[in-house]
Parts: sequence; C-alpha cells; structure tokens
Amino acid sequence: MILIVQIPKERLHYFEFVKPIEDVLKKNKTEFISIHYKSVDKQVVSNADKIILSGTSLRDNFFLQELDCFSWLKKIDKPVLGICAGMHILGLMFNGKLRKKTEIGLVDVFFEREFLGLKNTVECYELHNFYVESKEFEVFAKSEKCLQVVKHKQKPFYGVLFHPEVRNKKLLSSFTEI
Repeated sequence: MILIVQIPKERLHYFEFVKPIEDVLKKNKTEFISIHYKSVDKQVVSNADKIILSGTSLRDNFFLQELDCFSWLKKIDKPVLGICAGMHILGLMFNGKLRKKTEIGLVDVFFEREFLGLKNTVECYELHNFYVESKEFEVFAKSEKCLQVVKHKQKPFYGVLFHPEVRNKKLLSSFTEI
C-alpha cells in the first residue's frame, strides 16, 4: 500500500497536486491511502510499503513552518518519493538548504543517468520558486537553472523538482514498482 502525503494547505490545491497522483495509482490498480501531512501518524506510516510526498502551489509554503510534522522521515527506511515541495521536505530533513530559483512551464531536464525510467533529456513540467541542496543526496538530473532529481545516498528516498503527475507519469509507475 502506498501512502500519499498531501502537502497543500488549501483544499482546492488537492485537485491540482494530489488527485492526479491518485489517478495514476488508480489506473495502475495500486492500493493507496491519501491523507494530509498533519494527520500522518506512526501507524499510517508503518502500514505503508512506499510513500509519496506531493507538491503544492507556488505560494503555499506553510509546510516549511511545520517541518517537525515530517520528523518520522528520519526513522524510516522504506521508499519515499518527494515531488517538488516533497523534495524540499526530504532535503531539509537531511541537512539541506533551500535556494531561490523559479521555473514555470515545460523545461528540459538533463539526466546524467537513468532514474525511475527516465534518462537522457526529458521535457518536464515545472512549477517552483525554490530547489533544495543537501550533501546527503546524489544528483541524477539538472535543468539549465538548477538541480532537478536526487536520491539519498543511503536511504531509498527519491526527489524530483518537476511534477510527474502532470507530465512523465511513467516515473510514478516506476516508483510503485520498486
């Protein structure tokens, strides 16, 4: 079972950033539960085989003031995929720093090596004001402006700055098959 952790503060943003992830999982007949990060508890995390941290809108950075809600990430060793804001959370939980860089729209992402089914140059949908750098993650791909794809050096934690739920849905399917 996959746990989708919803990051958006506003319910309306659920339809843009979470529901498309749920739709991909439904189409693939993948069992999941989807809940807001403030409702995540030890039991929900322990019942999940894999976890997806969703993205959120450009101006929704409320999660940054509540990073303690994500402290459970330091204690687990199951696959986690952080999308945009979810990638920010992963990096920040592991000694990362947020860097200002806005990208909106379709951007070419250059993969240095294969990552969850994506390789070479891939056109991706971007919607972010920040990216995150952490020495605890290795970089798999970059755009002209910033790093885009990372994996934790010891844990099965993956982060993408772009939104695969909009374009590159294959990445979500590949993650569920890990």
